[in-house]
Amino acid sequence: MGSLDYRALAVLDAVASQGSFEKAALALGISQSAVSQRIKALEDAAGRLLIVRGQPAVPTGLGQRLVSHHRNVRLMEAALDIDMGHKVSMPEIALAVDAASLATWFPMSLQPLLSPPRCQLKVHLADQRLALHLVQEGSVFGSIAAAQEHPDQQANGPEVTPLGKLRYVCVATPAFAGHWFGDGFSQEAARLAPAVISDHDMMTGFLRAVLELNGPYPHHTMPQSAATAECIHGSLAYGLMPQIQVASALAAGRLVDLAPGHHVDVALNWHAWNLDTPFTRALTEQIVATAQRFLL
Repeated sequence: MGSLDYRALAVLDAVASQGSFEKAALALGISQSAVSQRIKALEDAAGRLLIVRGQPAVPTGLGQRLVSHHRNVRLMEAALDIDMGHKVSMPEIALAVDAASLATWFPMSLQPLLSPPRCQLKVHLADQRLALHLVQEGSVFGSIAAAQEHPDQQANGPEVTPLGKLRYVCVATPAFAGHWFGDGFSQEAARLAPAVISDHDMMTGFLRAVLELNGPYPHHTMPQSAATAECIHGSLAYGLMPQIQVASALAAGRLVDLAPGHHVDVALNWHAWNLDTPFTRALTEQIVATAQRFLL
C-alpha cells in the first residue's frame, strides 16, 4: 500500500481504541467527517476494509495489524526522543493478564516499573484463549497466560518466556469444613458440599485425582474475583485458590487445607513481541523477575 500515512494511522488507532468515529473525533479534537475521510483514504490505499462499522466499530485483521504497527512506532519514537533529551508524553503499553495473576503476584511488578512513571499501562483481564488471541493479533504488546498443552508454533509470532507455576490448594473455612467435611474430605461429602469454581476442568480434575470423584458435584460458577474469595471466606463454599493468595489465612487458621499434600500447579508463560525499547525491555524484565520471586 505504498508509504504509510501516520496521521491517518493515528486516526485508525483512535477509532479502534474508542470504538466509534464520534468518540475518536472527540479524543483527537477533529471533526467526525475528518475521521471518516482519513479512514476512507487508508482503506482506498490498502484496497481493504480496515474498520467494521458497527456498535462498537472494530478493526479488521489488517486494520488491527496497522494499529499495532502504529503503536510500536510510537513506542520506538518515544525511546528515541528520550535518548535525544526531548520531552515526551508517556507511551501506552497494553497487556493481557489472567485473573489469578492479577489477584496475586502481578501487582508486585508495578512499583519498580511505574515509579518513576515511564509508560501508561492498559491491562486487559483475559483468560488463556483471549490473552493469546490478543497478543497474536497485536492488540496487546504482551500477555500472561497459562501454558498450552500443545502450543501452536507460529513463525514471526510473539516470543514465549516460561514464568513458573502458580500453585492452587483446596481450601475452606474451619466452620465450612467442620459442617460438610466433618468426617474428612471424602467423595461422599464432595457430592453434597457446594464448591465455587472459576475453571471447571481444574476443579473436576482435582476431585477426580484426589477423591476419584466422577460425575456431577454441586458448585457455583463465577470468574476468579473478590466474589469467589468471599464465597470461600464467608463459609459459603470450598474451592481452589492460589496458595500465595491464601497463605496468611492458612497460617492464621482462618482457612484450612482440605487435602494437604494435594495441589494443582498451573504453568504460566509471558508472550511478548520482540520490540526493543526501554519501556518494553523494562516491562519484560520486571514481569519475569517478579514471577521468579513468587511462582514455583
